[in-house]
Amino acid sequence: MAPPVQPPYPAHWEADVVLRDGGLAHVRPITPADAGRLVDFYERVSDESKYYRFFAPYPRLSARDVRRFTHHDYVDRVGLAAVAGDEFLATVRYDRLPEAGDRAEVAFLVQDAHQGRGIASALLEHIAAVARERGIREFEAEVLPANQKMIKVFTDAGYSQARSFADGAVRLTLDLEPTAQSLAVMRAREQRAEARSVQRLLSPRAVAVVGVGRRPGGAGRAVLAGLLAGGYAGRVHAVNDALPPGRTELAGVPAHRSVREIGAPVDLAVLAVPAARVAEAVADCGLAGVQGLVVLAAGYGRREQRDLVHHARRHGMRVVGPNAFGLINTDPAVRLNASPAPRLPRAGRVGLFTQSAAIGIAGLAELERRGAGLSTFVSAGNRADLSGNDLLQYWHEDPGTNVALMYLESVGNPRKFTRIVRRTAAAGTPVVVVRGGRHSGGAPPHGHDVPVSRTPEATVSALLAQAGVIEADTATELVDIGLLLAHQPLPEGPRVALLGNEEALALVAYDACRAHGLRPAPPEVLGQAAGPAEYRAALAAALAGPAVDAVVVTAVPAVGPGAPDAEPLAAALAAAVEEAAGPAGAGERRAAGKPVAVAHLAVEGLAEALSARGLPAYPSAERAVRALARAVAHAEWRAGAVRPGRVPQYEDLDEAAAARLIAGVTRNAQGTALDEETARRLLAAYGIRVLPALPAPDPDAAARAAAALGYPVVLKTTAPHLRHRPDLGGVRLDLVTEEQLRLAHADLTARLGPAAELRLTVQPMAARGVDTTVRAAVDAGIGAVLSFGLAGPASELLGDVAHRLLPLTDRDAAELIRSIRAAPMLFGWRGAGPVDTEALTELLLRLGRLVDDRPEIASVELDPVVVAQAGVTALAASVRVAPPPPRPDLGPRRLRDYGPGGGGAPAG
Repeated sequence: MAPPVQPPYPAHWEADVVLRDGGLAHVRPITPADAGRLVDFYERVSDESKYYRFFAPYPRLSARDVRRFTHHDYVDRVGLAAVAGDEFLATVRYDRLPEAGDRAEVAFLVQDAHQGRGIASALLEHIAAVARERGIREFEAEVLPANQKMIKVFTDAGYSQARSFADGAVRLTLDLEPTAQSLAVMRAREQRAEARSVQRLLSPRAVAVVGVGRRPGGAGRAVLAGLLAGGYAGRVHAVNDALPPGRTELAGVPAHRSVREIGAPVDLAVLAVPAARVAEAVADCGLAGVQGLVVLAAGYGRREQRDLVHHARRHGMRVVGPNAFGLINTDPAVRLNASPAPRLPRAGRVGLFTQSAAIGIAGLAELERRGAGLSTFVSAGNRADLSGNDLLQYWHEDPGTNVALMYLESVGNPRKFTRIVRRTAAAGTPVVVVRGGRHSGGAPPHGHDVPVSRTPEATVSALLAQAGVIEADTATELVDIGLLLAHQPLPEGPRVALLGNEEALALVAYDACRAHGLRPAPPEVLGQAAGPAEYRAALAAALAGPAVDAVVVTAVPAVGPGAPDAEPLAAALAAAVEEAAGPAGAGERRAAGKPVAVAHLAVEGLAEALSARGLPAYPSAERAVRALARAVAHAEWRAGAVRPGRVPQYEDLDEAAAARLIAGVTRNAQGTALDEETARRLLAAYGIRVLPALPAPDPDAAARAAAALGYPVVLKTTAPHLRHRPDLGGVRLDLVTEEQLRLAHADLTARLGPAAELRLTVQPMAARGVDTTVRAAVDAGIGAVLSFGLAGPASELLGDVAHRLLPLTDRDAAELIRSIRAAPMLFGWRGAGPVDTEALTELLLRLGRLVDDRPEIASVELDPVVVAQAGVTALAASVRVAPPPPRPDLGPRRLRDYGPGGGGAPAG
């Protein structure tokens, strides 16, 4: 008899996960080759944990048990293991119940030494996702009442559940359909775990620098010197595999030939070795139990860095890099400078993340030049593993960071990025971003392993702004905005007071305010002889003014007594601010008060003196005002973020009909366009009416169509080459009789060509109004996007289109309509009557619900949508469906996949 065929290994179930303590585990299916690992694992589990698992003493697994727990069909019986290297940390399995095809029994076992790390919660997320994929909708679990840890794992998961007690055990039933609560629980765990993972890197107890030369010079020596000069609070080790026998010291620190030779725990290793030697160093660090790596070497292709990350994660290590510049943490209890930077920056409230080492160096230099401080700094290079998303998770709960500055060359997970930014910025930590390569056509830079996005740049910027991102155009502007937001409160509005000692600079500031949409008051000119006392009095008066939201102070050097001097002037301005807002604790952001920005020309030492007192200084009025304008816009966003609106619920949606219509369409990977009637019925299921149109290939057909639809009617061409060409006169409106219709038909065919080419149609006449266009499209990286603009030149020629991510709230829809530049056309421009924007808002919300509910919809276009004084009508619609794209944001927590070759079964 032939042996049973082992089912195909489901490699896509493999995942790297970050645990509650910041450590890593690899989740993968259990295979027959795992028999020895399973036995070793079971022997390390305590008798108590075994009793909780089997409800009886069960000291060892029988050969039959081992076979049952390692041989699965990956459909009705599935086992997953959380592993570190070759060691099992925990297992979970489900067995489909024969009497209920969509229900399965689930059971866990976690090694005692690893309990409390959140492994069981992570495994529950992954086994639930596997079960849903295999058609299982419910889990059943029996747990002894004393096993409170496992009961808590189930009850805290956020799934809908029922509980009963029978035969001395607690029986739990979990509905595996994701809920808002289960997603919230998963994302909260993700945030805490990823934040802890970053914290372990930024606060290591011991650092090893691998590749320290025996003579001065080289990256290793530079990193070692930076650690020592910064006063790092932990232990430092130098590693050089060519160390001569008997040599135990390099540059004044203990030296070793390998990290394993150190013989003491090392949390962070900086690999300052050539790329060809990194793999060897990674293996050494992994065997020594290192938690994180900084890889300085460049020259990595995507395959090479995939291998790098795979091997590091196999040992539970996070990777910063390759092509990284390093890590900095100015916390006085840490004082970490794990980078080639020669000095530890002064402590401050600014967090900085860059992918480019050059931009990172420039950012550090600019902050130092302007006397500003830094909380933490990460230069992640190609960010093959640790990314900006990880840093945002950390900064979200870091009390030492008031503003997050980021230079990004690519966004690896846009959905997650916008979600985290929204939460972080809404909680009070603004996120300022410069994106390199914004106009590179969607192609990521060399070495950046991210999908290519086809979303237009303008759309990406609009969606980032919706999420709360403050976009800067240059690295200099990034610092400008950061300095204002680090210590100053957000302005409550756009009203700006201006004061200074010279009229010309004050007027430049006034013009800059007008150019950026702010509302400046006429400048108060104090005169060239104004000294600190005059500045203090003027600033105090401005801040006390009820019609002032922010103040811009200007200063220029002058000849004679009373000319601005850095220290006294800075002290006077700071005193006026403290009088108005109340004193703040050292380094704290003022929760109340009005922001103040200082623009000066060549007042030596003023920037440093002001920065030490929490006041931002700028070398030009234009830069100060531009930073203030960004702060005003962000304050408006935050006001909306705390009142985010709601997604309306409509009672008349026929979701079942929509599902049936889409199910009846054959879909291919490129997408399938629905015919006009199916598209019209699909939209009607969600309460969106598209006027019917009947073909009119000849005058008699046109007359029959008009009789069926009812006069008055429209006769129009629908040929693609004639659409959006009003200059050709391919539309005849308000035809009220058959005679008018026949004449119009004859005229159009005589002037523009045969009826078959024109694709003439007859449609009921809609009420006159403003023609708009509404589109929805799904981007694999960003998600579903709803777009709105006026039909014709405004959107097609000028690009006046606004965008919002789905799901769409009532507040989003209202802002979408008002955010286009041509919005006054909808609200009564030049004496015209306003149109029915409430009906337009409802159409947008209904379309948003349809696209959000039906992931098979790839795109929808309603063009034109006529918004009349009463009501709204879509005249034409096109819908394209395709296989639903993957939604990793709805699945279990996982880091980006970096298995060898993209995954695969583990070796036996």
